[in-house]
Amino acid sequence: MPSRYNKEPHIEIRGRADEAWEGYDAITAELASAIGLQGKRKAVVVVECYPGVRQEEIIAGCRRAFGSLTVVRAEEAALPPEEVDRIVERYMTEDRVFGYMAPFRVEEFYDRERIEGLRAQSDAVTEGVVLVIGFGASLIVRGDLVLYADLARWEIQQRFRSGELGNWRTGRKETDILRLYKRGFFFEWRMADRLKKQQLGLIDYYLDTNAKDSPTMVTRDALFDGLAQAATRPFRLVPYFDPGVWGGVWLEEHIDLPKREHPYAWGFDGVPEENSLYFRYGPIRVELPAINLVFFRSIDLLGEKVYARFGAEFPIRFDFLDTIGGQPLSLQVHPTTEYIREQFGMTYTQDESYYILEASPDARVYLGLRDGISPDGMMADLRKAQQGGYSFPAETYVNEFPAEKHDHFLIPAGTVHCSAAGCMVLEISATPYIFTFKLWDWDRLGLDGKPRPVHLDHGEKVIRWDRTTAWTEEQLVNRIEKVAEGQGWHEERTGLHELEFIETRRHWFTEPVLHEKNGSVHMLNLIEGEEATVESPDGSFEPFVIRYAETFIVPASVASYTIRPSGPSEGKTVGTIKAYVRT
Repeated sequence: MPSRYNKEPHIEIRGRADEAWEGYDAITAELASAIGLQGKRKAVVVVECYPGVRQEEIIAGCRRAFGSLTVVRAEEAALPPEEVDRIVERYMTEDRVFGYMAPFRVEEFYDRERIEGLRAQSDAVTEGVVLVIGFGASLIVRGDLVLYADLARWEIQQRFRSGELGNWRTGRKETDILRLYKRGFFFEWRMADRLKKQQLGLIDYYLDTNAKDSPTMVTRDALFDGLAQAATRPFRLVPYFDPGVWGGVWLEEHIDLPKREHPYAWGFDGVPEENSLYFRYGPIRVELPAINLVFFRSIDLLGEKVYARFGAEFPIRFDFLDTIGGQPLSLQVHPTTEYIREQFGMTYTQDESYYILEASPDARVYLGLRDGISPDGMMADLRKAQQGGYSFPAETYVNEFPAEKHDHFLIPAGTVHCSAAGCMVLEISATPYIFTFKLWDWDRLGLDGKPRPVHLDHGEKVIRWDRTTAWTEEQLVNRIEKVAEGQGWHEERTGLHELEFIETRRHWFTEPVLHEKNGSVHMLNLIEGEEATVESPDGSFEPFVIRYAETFIVPASVASYTIRPSGPSEGKTVGTIKAYVRT
């Protein structure tokens, strides 16, 4: 039976269909009309770009429309790549994966005299359209029209992988995907996000450049109205799926994914920093980074208390880890809050849990250390294994627990862990998701043919050696308690651990069950049943249908909502798991 999982969810934006355009012909016709209304012989169009936007494509699209076009490339005023490398070097480190969160703003990488030179070049034009384009274009001139050209982080990663795109303003030709991503994560995207938050409210149009040669555009007012509408209703992010060396078969088989050379390992269905949103304005679909909603509707989405604690960051993440028919994850540990702050500049760490969505009969989870082990002996064996020719005896040092469907394993930072083969994991986690210290990777290479990075020096400093068998069994394995019940439903607390800031609640129900706001955004997944419908008791949003394994978000602004079995699940027991920030 074909999967009912929706891989392209969208949000219908009401009342703005006439403020959206698709394709360069329609987009440039709108820009030409807007320029004409100003009654000028000359017009300056500024296109501020997120790093990675295909600027030459935009220039070519504009050349076809405007008879006279002068192009000013803003990044000609930026510092030389070697100087940029020198400034950011201390934040990049020599590590393939980890850097330090850089505090820069884009203007720090622009030369004042060069800016003046480009400004003079623009001023010297007396007729036609001057197109000022690039990351930092808003530093050059104000412009008669201002556009913001955007794209999602996942699309940037695809351009990295294809070799089309390198890092911004670097003299180093880099092909290592991990290093390309690292510079983006710790430097480029932080700086670009600061500029985006400053500029997006000042633009005239927002340009979606995710699809090659197929841009879409909306007015600023339509964009912000869309964000406001999204922050008042349940919605889903646009999921994406990625192969990995340990990948399994469940995602491909159950979500109708195209076959790949390597099996799918990850599914990202709840990571606003990486996922997109689809907004539909009438027939036109606009893709935008989901993080834009976090930036510009922070309090409506997150809740006042969560925003006060985390700022404009979405602190919860849901994703899939598929090892059914695959291999174990790397044996790993996540840093403590103190360590991640001091070493990497992050303000909170990657506490997490494994919720077992599906499991093979022999599925297991490695979690916590065995009683009586020697820390020195374990580290010596790990270092010996890292040198090659020796396999680390994980079972000697780490507990193994059988894993069954609907088990929940809690993993506060500092706890050694990994999923073995046979698990379809719904990982419920705090958001700093790249901070995994691999301790042992089962003698294998990554998909790039290189050994996957192992971080024993980091790991040794954060392992909690006191989290041994008895403590782990009592504190981290299936701490499930019933907390409420009513006709046709009951609610269970399943975690997370008291050391973690995320609370999880599981509901089993055959009748509608009411959820009320509690000061935090809610992230949920349908963990049992084919279908359920989310509804507003007062009709403030339209009914929202979810299907098995789909993750969805309910903004903190939603006062209450009900979830009921629907469609093929009517009359049957269905289940959801809900995560929120303890406030």
